[in-house]
Amino acid sequence: MKLSFKNIFILTLLLTVIGSCKKKVTSHNKISTTTLTANKLTIENKIDSLLNIMTIEEKVGQMNQYNGFWDATGPAPKNGTPENKYDHLKQGLIGAMLNVKGAEQIKALQKIAVEDTRLGIPLLFGFDVIHGYKTLSPIPLAEASSWDLVAIQKAARVAATEASSAGINWTFAPMVDITRDSRWGRVMEGAGEDPFLASKIATARVKGFQGEDLKAPNTIAACAKHFAAYGFIEAGKEYNTVDIGTSTLHNIILPPFKAAVDADVKTFMNGFNELNGVPVTANSYLQRDVLKNKWDFQGFVVSDWASIKELINWGHAKDDKQAAKIAANAGSDMDMEGYVYVNELAKLVKNGEVKETIVNQAVRRILRVKFELGLFDDPYRYCDIKNEKNTLYHPKHQEAVLDIAKKSIVLLKNENKLLPLKKEGQKIALIGALASDKNSPLGSWRTSSDDHTAVSVLEGLQKYTGNSLTYQKGVDVSIGETNFVNEVTINYSDKSEFPSALNLAKKSDVVIMVLGEHGFQSGEGRSRTELGLPGLQQDLLEEVFKVNKNIVLVLNNGRPLAIEWAAKNIPSIVEAWQLGSQSGNAIAQVLYGDYNPSGKLTMSFPRNVGQVPIYYNYKNTGRPLNGEGNVFWSHYSDSKNTPLFPFGYGLSYTNFKYSNFKINGTTFKMNDTIKISVEITNTGEYDGKEVVQLYIRDLVGSITRPVKELKGFELIEIKKGETKTVHFLLNKELLGFYNNHGEFITEPGNFKVFIGGSTIDTMEKEIELIN
Repeated sequence: MKLSFKNIFILTLLLTVIGSCKKKVTSHNKISTTTLTANKLTIENKIDSLLNIMTIEEKVGQMNQYNGFWDATGPAPKNGTPENKYDHLKQGLIGAMLNVKGAEQIKALQKIAVEDTRLGIPLLFGFDVIHGYKTLSPIPLAEASSWDLVAIQKAARVAATEASSAGINWTFAPMVDITRDSRWGRVMEGAGEDPFLASKIATARVKGFQGEDLKAPNTIAACAKHFAAYGFIEAGKEYNTVDIGTSTLHNIILPPFKAAVDADVKTFMNGFNELNGVPVTANSYLQRDVLKNKWDFQGFVVSDWASIKELINWGHAKDDKQAAKIAANAGSDMDMEGYVYVNELAKLVKNGEVKETIVNQAVRRILRVKFELGLFDDPYRYCDIKNEKNTLYHPKHQEAVLDIAKKSIVLLKNENKLLPLKKEGQKIALIGALASDKNSPLGSWRTSSDDHTAVSVLEGLQKYTGNSLTYQKGVDVSIGETNFVNEVTINYSDKSEFPSALNLAKKSDVVIMVLGEHGFQSGEGRSRTELGLPGLQQDLLEEVFKVNKNIVLVLNNGRPLAIEWAAKNIPSIVEAWQLGSQSGNAIAQVLYGDYNPSGKLTMSFPRNVGQVPIYYNYKNTGRPLNGEGNVFWSHYSDSKNTPLFPFGYGLSYTNFKYSNFKINGTTFKMNDTIKISVEITNTGEYDGKEVVQLYIRDLVGSITRPVKELKGFELIEIKKGETKTVHFLLNKELLGFYNNHGEFITEPGNFKVFIGGSTIDTMEKEIELIN
């Protein structure tokens, strides 16, 4: 119902007495919500005042998010536009929009929401700012390989600065899903297989996006996704079902989400998967019992794209009406592009099928984030067109993403010290379509950036002029145009450029081959059943190897690949991922030794796709070893159990020696602090960085424990010939785990403690924890 002039006048007078109001009543049936910015009111008081004057339709409108639907700087759409979006915008029935970009566009839409609707509630504008806006840092899986939390936070800060200058105030990142299956395309979007490291990275990314003051115009609200267990979809097949145990849920999947809550993340996104037979969008245990009650999360939960409507496809709801009822009651606060809440929820409340308190709770959470962003104080704070022009592609942003790109590169193999390259006097062949590609290195999830803006490997190497550099494509990875929404068409037949590449290789001292996946072969909807080099690239690699064995293989990919032949035969292998805007410069600087690689893997590389899912923190099983020489133990008949390259692995141009591993005792009480130290000596010829890793194993538990669990790491820089001492602390929190009721416990008993440069290269000691 509309407010009468008398009621508006009384409300306005009351607010004026409480504090200084910015706007007065402007018409008989219209009140600006900026009256609610009185300085002496708390945010909750302001929300109370606003809820008291909102109709049920306006409340439900705040729970409705639409995709951008027209050029807001042009003529207004005619009535009856698809799904009546424009009418809903004018009526205040939209709380947020997504995929609108540009300060001018967003300001035009915000102006309608603030100045043309009855209550003038500002909109949230969300966007998938995953690894940058215009200036792109490496894909998140690559960034995680840096193990550099400061650099990761800085990369998120750059992304937030650029996105906010373009009007965006909310990102659908970070993705904090733990995953062990590289067949799933979205592994590129996360931090890998380990919950401890992923929790640290989740915290860094949230802080980078949200900054120290969320009201600052260069910060954006972050979103932890996908809640929960999306990374455990069966067979790595996108949008598939998930069936896991409670121990995996509480010990592996949930910790990064809890870390995001502790970092004050403002929003959560549920997902497309189900968990224990219930789609997570409709899962009240996750969204209400765990997130909002147990963890006391104060922000709001948004659905993934149309995931509320998809409850019908799952067979969990018979129609839109039931889907709206189930999702709202389960704690899904905002409907992204599902049209379910806006069409059904108000009627459900009026019919008594959904309590209005459920709607009020959701709207309170949404309004709270808008207040915390400062949108009620200044709804146009993110819409400075001049600032946008001055911010995008800023040189300092390029410097920051170059820094994290170099740190993300992992040296997998370097026999005969083929790397770093000599800077003069060599004939170098550069082979591979990806070597000259300026689009693929940008990676997936870069919808706001501009195509073909990456520095290619060819361009990066051309800056080093002391050697003779010649390029041949060799073979195309893909055929035709590639983009975010369509499948990449792989070349399986055209070898016409093989001869030119082979002739070049014969005449060269060193061959650099840049092979791997196109940037759009990973990401959402990009699951694969084969994890080798796509198309004819493996054939090309083997043919070149026949004529010149001095090959440096540079991998460009968005997931761990199965490259067993290359690992056996190629002397030098560099994992260079998809590194974003400064890709070619970063790779060239590493190949020439101007940056000593320091990255470590955060996902295990399989020997073949049959090993997947493969991960370091596995259980020992009841038959872990072949003690009798027979087949009755946990193994494959045709492959080793171990990964090709394990979690935590990565080489350097120098060498590190671990020694003097010490623990301040062997027996500890439950509340004691366990002090650990180790000395690291750089015994090689270069200054370098090392990621020192601390693992434990709980030898006996009421819930079986993994053979190793990461519990600490330190990234240190050591000059050649120098020795440094690294210190770690362990306590009962780090030695404990969650039982199958989701209760955190620490049990007495014996533990192994490991320190090393990867999961397989460690020193170990044993301690006992007593009551």
